[in-house]
Parts: sequence; C-alpha cells; structure tokens
Amino acid sequence: MVLTPKESGKLIRSLSKQVTINEEGIEKLGNVLIEEIKSGKLSPDNFSQTPVHPKPEDPWAIDWIFVVDTLNFCFWSNENEEGWKVEGYTGYFALCAAIKRAQREKIDILNPKFYSAITEEELSKVLRSDNKVVCPLMNERLKCLHEVGNVLLEKFDGSFENVVKKAENSATKLLSTVVDNFKCFKDEAIYKGHRVALYKRAQILVGDIWACFRNKGLGYFKDIDQITAFADYRVPQTLLWYGAFKYSDELLNKLTSNKIFQNGEEEEVEIRGCTIHAAELIKEYVLTKVDENRINSVLVDHFLWDFRRKHADKILEKGLPFHKTFSIYY
Repeated sequence: MVLTPKESGKLIRSLSKQVTINEEGIEKLGNVLIEEIKSGKLSPDNFSQTPVHPKPEDPWAIDWIFVVDTLNFCFWSNENEEGWKVEGYTGYFALCAAIKRAQREKIDILNPKFYSAITEEELSKVLRSDNKVVCPLMNERLKCLHEVGNVLLEKFDGSFENVVKKAENSATKLLSTVVDNFKCFKDEAIYKGHRVALYKRAQILVGDIWACFRNKGLGYFKDIDQITAFADYRVPQTLLWYGAFKYSDELLNKLTSNKIFQNGEEEEVEIRGCTIHAAELIKEYVLTKVDENRINSVLVDHFLWDFRRKHADKILEKGLPFHKTFSIYY
C-alpha cells in the first residue's frame, strides 16, 4: 500500500535523520503568509496574470496545462553555469514560453494525435533555446509526450478534459486517475521500508487547473485542501532561508559539493518529504489565524516557490544549496 503525499510527508519527517523542521521557522513563514493573504498578494487569481500562462477563457487552456505539466521537470543548472533559456525566461517559465511560441508558429503541440508521435527533431524545434544550452533530458521528455498522448487516445477519446471530468470535481480522484493511467506522473519511492508518494507533477497538474480556472468550472475541486505542496528542487531553499529547515552537516557537505543524488535515494526523499510536511505545518498555523477558504497547500507552495525565484541572488549569496537530481518527476 502506498501512502498519500500528506501521509508520506508526515512519516518521512518522523523518521528523517538529515533534515529537521523547526517550529520557529514555520511560525515565521506562517506570519509572512498571513500578511500576503491579507494584502491580496497570495491568491489563485495570480496564475493568469503571468504573460506565459493561459487565461481561464482560453479554449485550449486545459490542454496547455496538461502538456506543460507533462514536460515540467528538471530545468536546473549549476550555479556557475548558464541555463536553458527561451525568450528571456529560464526554467519552468521558459517551458511555458516555448509552448506559447509553438502555438504562435501553428505547431499542433496541444493535440495528442500530434505529440503521441512527435519526433525528436520536432520536439527540439519546440524547445529550442535562446542560447546554445539544450533543454535537459530531451529523450525523457519525448518519451513522456508519447506515453501520455497514447494513453489519452486509447483510454480517454484523445481528450484530457475527459480525464478531468471523470474526477467529478474531486482533486484526490483526479490525482489518482492521473497517477494510475500515466506512469510518468507516478512519483513514488521506498523510504525505510515504506512505499511513499510524492507526486510533484501530478499534484501541480491539479493545482494548476484549480488556479487557472480560479476554482470554478473545470477547475472546481471540493477537496483541493487535500493536495500538498509540490516537492521540488527550489522550495526547500525558501524553507532554509526562513529557518524552517535545517540540514545535517553531512547532508550540507554533500549539497555544497554538488553531489548528484539518485531519484529515490534516502536523503533526496527526506528533503522532498519534509518539504511536503513543512508546508502542511505552515498551512495549519495560518489556518489558526485566517479563514480556511483563503489558504491551502497549493498557495503555500506558490509563495515558497515564488520567493526563491525572486530572491535567487540573495539565496545564492547566503550559500543555501539545492539538491541536484536528474529526474522526470520534478
């Protein structure tokens, strides 16, 4: 039996040796989020305010989100190296810009009939960069598109909207449907004898639908509060910044020496699982202070991820490292 991401985070935190969650840092972050909520800065409405994101009225929005989140993994580069860049954007936003560019160029990138058989040459054109840096894990991205496209054609009449409707406005049901049918979203590991689920990309897919549609129509989920934070490379850096995380000296030495962790390695799972649980603790703290409808772990994650992106230089100056893994799962 596999534990849910929420259960997995709690278990991993209880057994973790290399990562510690500090209550003082959780409260500090919680107080910052309370101010963000009160000021209106932290809201699902912010999703469509980014130029490279779709708007809820875009007829292709649901297909765009699915294609982007199928490809949304592993954009990191070493701190002293230039990364993959598209139209001036880096990382995830570079991916968004690339898919938008493909739409402008009349490439049928949102059609599963096209991307289920997309060639390496065609995908390379879609993901071409401003510089000479090639998007990482290109072969894996090709395989992911082939897999999800074929599953949509074989099981869901070639429509991701059918997958969403099958969930009947339940975030957890949609999550289960995605991980059960699309193997490239099945982000699980064995941690100290327990099968744990982290489901970063599957959960961010649900979260992006919810945020894009502002919890209405296709994006209405009666149980969105069951979705956790999205355990990636960058969110832990914000947790370190605020003192919510503390790494052991042994782990810190490995991180600062640029060790490449294997996906599923114990220390990697501890960082990711404790990320999930820390965000849950932040949410629970905030819920003691504000109305429950104004906060969930998706919004907590949005703040943590955005903070790291906005303060990347300061985080680098402070020497707060991120764990490096080549993985399709985040």
